[in-house]
Amino acid sequence: MNQRVLEKMKEQFGTAILESAEFRGELTLVVPKESIVEICRFLKWDSELRFDLLADLCGIDMYTPAKRFGVIYNLYSLKSKHRIRLKTFTEEDDLKVPTVTGVWATANWHERETFDMFGIVFEGHPDLRRMYMPEEFEHYPLRKDFPLMGIPGSLELPKK
Repeated sequence: MNQRVLEKMKEQFGTAILESAEFRGELTLVVPKESIVEICRFLKWDSELRFDLLADLCGIDMYTPAKRFGVIYNLYSLKSKHRIRLKTFTEEDDLKVPTVTGVWATANWHERETFDMFGIVFEGHPDLRRMYMPEEFEHYPLRKDFPLMGIPGSLELPKK
């Protein structure tokens, strides 16, 4: 199935498939952030592929200068019982990726969590606000440069 998915993706999107890799039977495709919505729509609505479940969406911090921040989309097809993974990267000085809430409604919560923990802004998101941290908190706890012990005084703790 991976080979068929890759063939259809290259046929439909050509050079927008920047990289592809297979590990332990799962296909990973790296795509530009500008194409992520169109690619997700195709994967969901193509009659043969039907990746109708966004199982997970999460942020990554590679802590390398070239591709530091990215978003990973784990997709599942209920029809074929097959999984694939999409990755897209964004620049550190422009942490924006288009939202896929119009493709899968569940992306709403996943994108909010990724925004809260990594600071990646999902353009077009209907309600992008923090989930865990207070709105006034200026840091992003899952970034690799965030101190393990936190930042003293950055968050008021409850009184005993």
